[in-house]
Amino acid sequence: MTPKTRKKLLTSGPTLLSEEDIYLFNEGSHFRIHEKLGAHLAVHEGVEGVYFALWAPDAEGVSVTGDFNGWDRSAHPLRPRASSGIWDGFIPGLGRGALYKFHVRSRHRGYRVDKADPFAVHAETPPKTASVVWDLHYDWGDADWLAGRRARQGLDAPMSVYEVHLGSWMRVPEEGNRSLTYRELAPKLCEYVRRLGFTHVEFLPIMEHPFGGSWGYQTTGYFAPTSRFGTPQDFMHLIDELHRSGIGVILDWVPSHFPADEHGLAYFDGTHLFEHMDSRKGFHPDWKSLIFNYGRNEVRSFLISSALFWLEKYHADGLRVDAVASMLYLDYSRKPGEWIPNPFGGRENLDAISFLRRLNEEVYRSHPDVQMIAEESTAWPMVSKPTYLGGLGFGLKWDMGWMHDTLLYMAKEPVHRRFHHDQLTFRLLYAFTENFALPLSHDEVAHGKGSLLGKMPGDDWQKFANLRLLLGIMTAQPGKKLLFMGGEIGQWREWNHEGSLDWHLVEQEAAHGGVQRWTGDLNAFYRDEAALHQLDCDPAGFEWVDCNDSDQSILCLLRKSRDGGRVVLVAANFTPVPRHEYRVGVPGTGFWKEALNSDAQEYGGSGRRNPALMEAEPIPFHGRDHSLSLTLPPLGIVFLIKEPSLS
Repeated sequence: MTPKTRKKLLTSGPTLLSEEDIYLFNEGSHFRIHEKLGAHLAVHEGVEGVYFALWAPDAEGVSVTGDFNGWDRSAHPLRPRASSGIWDGFIPGLGRGALYKFHVRSRHRGYRVDKADPFAVHAETPPKTASVVWDLHYDWGDADWLAGRRARQGLDAPMSVYEVHLGSWMRVPEEGNRSLTYRELAPKLCEYVRRLGFTHVEFLPIMEHPFGGSWGYQTTGYFAPTSRFGTPQDFMHLIDELHRSGIGVILDWVPSHFPADEHGLAYFDGTHLFEHMDSRKGFHPDWKSLIFNYGRNEVRSFLISSALFWLEKYHADGLRVDAVASMLYLDYSRKPGEWIPNPFGGRENLDAISFLRRLNEEVYRSHPDVQMIAEESTAWPMVSKPTYLGGLGFGLKWDMGWMHDTLLYMAKEPVHRRFHHDQLTFRLLYAFTENFALPLSHDEVAHGKGSLLGKMPGDDWQKFANLRLLLGIMTAQPGKKLLFMGGEIGQWREWNHEGSLDWHLVEQEAAHGGVQRWTGDLNAFYRDEAALHQLDCDPAGFEWVDCNDSDQSILCLLRKSRDGGRVVLVAANFTPVPRHEYRVGVPGTGFWKEALNSDAQEYGGSGRRNPALMEAEPIPFHGRDHSLSLTLPPLGIVFLIKEPSLS
């Protein structure tokens, strides 16, 4: 093919972009622009090839360079689409697997750069950085899951989430300690999560990222799963298998910042195209990364399209949106003089607020059965309330306050806990202001913070008892649950993303197996018992029996189902001193059965149990006409069910 013929094909080939597409994209309301921009397999006049389209409004010229043209930056120029800022063209003869980048010649200062495709659906395995022409065809087998998803993910449904970093959940030491592939993970992860009773898996960001040590939170490929573990179809297979096993999938998603790697979004066409130009709004001092310009229409189209892409193309059941607080506040991690107030003189980022509201509106408009989850660490009001009420429109919010207070309390020696009792009880003053999820996440077992087990005080027996107590009180509290991998086996070491979990501990030491069994039984009880999940986000489902016994560091509470027919009594003893004949007021007459006891021997406890069945005595206590006399095990928690059939 002569250069003249090739150029003719480029300029006269097909286009996926209509004038309406361009208008909506420039307006900031095209939320599936990934179907038009990027690289798409196409046929023109019977010739197969690839259609390319790129947004680079300040480019003087754009060309496609790749392994098919010897990375020649002049071989395949694209054409500008009027004043839209979009360049497109068709290259015949290309197919799936071709490597490519866009060579951008800027109008500014002679800036030239080779950029990966912002809309690429596949990429080379890092440290290589080229994009890969690919298709996303996959024969899904999860129709039953999708049909019943609404019932599995509502606020009245049990959600116990297992948070996973794919690269370090399990490795292959016999093969250089490599990570498992997506397809190798599928049967192992499905079996494990199902056996332990988690309802969902949440993956730390799987979107392509250059630096593995960022755990995926420094994203460059907003439409491409990392190729470290396989192809897009391999990742689809993993999600498909989880769904077919009855397990939901939540993906971490990072619209708050992106890295400054040259091949990525930074300074894309010689201007601050994706990031805000002023560093006081466009540079994140904590992560040395760039902040999206949420006020730019095309950036909003890009990000909301990314969110919908993962929900639609990969059947994700929800997105956990990272670092929302850093988006909401203009002065986040900044000193006076390092930030610019909004037009009203405030610290609120009005563009980011508008973006988040539109994001959630569009997601729930198209997919009312998914969950949008905010990691928001401040007291910003109405994060999980609808936008028509003035909220941000998320479905759930991580309760970071509960996590911080509870871990601070649990780290204290039991003899001192009586002076910090409010750290256990304070959250119930605000527990129903949002739809909360209770996270014991990856952030709490990294960066020198140690493992959950390592945070616990006392000797080894007490550490394990404290850990079981921590997991138990999380289950007892109203709110959805999240536990990062390793916590369920009581791993001693802090999480290391370059290694595997210490699976040998479960096989070699009974205490670790006990924590694992306890986790599984807690999940099963939470999932099966309506009183523990049906009113997770409704104050009608919770009642204190006694939250004031700080002298003995004991909490007693009730959880109730919507119709009141199921009632669970929870009593927790945060000291190593067993409490015998501890009286607890209960509602009405009837019999109570001990359903779970963290001190049971099968969990590694000392075996202090209550009778199989106990009748409420007509002895007034805690403002109630009847009460029970309980044995509260050391550093233990007990769950008792009222037996209505015997009342």
